[in-house]
Amino acid sequence: MTALDIRGLTVRLGGREALSRVDFQLTGGELAGLIGPNGAGKTTLLRMVLGLLPATAGTVATDGTIGYVPQRHEFAWDFPISVEKAVLTGRTRAIGFLRRPGRADREAVAEALGRVAMTDLARRPIGELSGGQRQRVLVARALALRPRLLLLDEPFTGLDVPTQELLTALLRTLRDEGTAVLMTTHDLPGAASLCDRLCLLNRTVVADGPPERLRDPDLWLRAFGVTESEQLIHSLGIAR
Repeated sequence: MTALDIRGLTVRLGGREALSRVDFQLTGGELAGLIGPNGAGKTTLLRMVLGLLPATAGTVATDGTIGYVPQRHEFAWDFPISVEKAVLTGRTRAIGFLRRPGRADREAVAEALGRVAMTDLARRPIGELSGGQRQRVLVARALALRPRLLLLDEPFTGLDVPTQELLTALLRTLRDEGTAVLMTTHDLPGAASLCDRLCLLNRTVVADGPPERLRDPDLWLRAFGVTESEQLIHSLGIAR
């Protein structure tokens, strides 16, 4: 079943075309990586899916609850709340602004904390967490909604090895459970190893398919807007 259906999406921001005629579909049980250079429109695409920006043309349709993991610097880590309460904020839409959380909400939070191995730190202030622990909190916050579609913006940037391994295993488990997962990343070898599909984006979709089918160096050069880059090609382990 299709969890995300994007058709002909065009977005203009500040007089500039940030996305142009993007077509992209994602089904439950797929783990996809959104790849491209800075300014390619990756974060803009995620914000469109979340309904935070207006489309100039085209449509974005989702089927079910969306969980979102922003980049770590976008969260207010100096806010004086515990890990548990930070994760609970992920259920604000489900609870309602004027209602108190109920048993089902607290069970969802406990389950999410367990999935990221943060149960023992539930009462710790978020300002005392390490970078890897903070990323786990953001993932748990998104999982507390029990989403059908999970969006992650650069989830592996600056992580310690244990958190990288935990997050990699968790994303594979979520995929196997039927969740649709879409993440942006600059870790090209890691994305090729982890993801079922890679979508090369540079304001429009340059290529989309399983990593093994995207072995043409010219696709990557076009996606990154360069005519030649030995470093890029070498990082991917593909030959000219």
